[in-house]
Amino acid sequence: MSLAYAYPSSRFEPAPVIDLSDKATRERLSKSALQGFFKLAQAWKLRDEDACILLGGVSSSAFYEWKKKPGRVLEVDRITRISYLLGIYKALHILYGDQLADQWVSMPNRNVIFGGKTPLRYMQEGGLLAMQTVRTLLDARRGGM
Repeated sequence: MSLAYAYPSSRFEPAPVIDLSDKATRERLSKSALQGFFKLAQAWKLRDEDACILLGGVSSSAFYEWKKKPGRVLEVDRITRISYLLGIYKALHILYGDQLADQWVSMPNRNVIFGGKTPLRYMQEGGLLAMQTVRTLLDARRGGM
């Protein structure tokens, strides 16, 4: 007797899981990820220092080089960070008007998660896990969870 659940048939097909350990996949995604990140940084009016921290502590020289030539292959950590941040950007624009959506990360937040800090500061201090938490929070608010 099988203990596995039997699910009804569905037309839903989950998206294939992307293997970021595959260099060819990272090569394909890196340029557009960086271009998206730089547009996000501009929309959020991030200082370059703040953007470097969100990318995981990139040096200023590397940051400016990536800005000029976004064709480099990113590491798994950086692609994952950018993915979370772009998801946060998208969720904010679904939830709020463009102006508030772009200001939200820089506004102090009373939600217990942030403890009065801005979401930007929270993500800078907490890194990847904090970005995941913010993304999950916003996805839940918009009904995506």
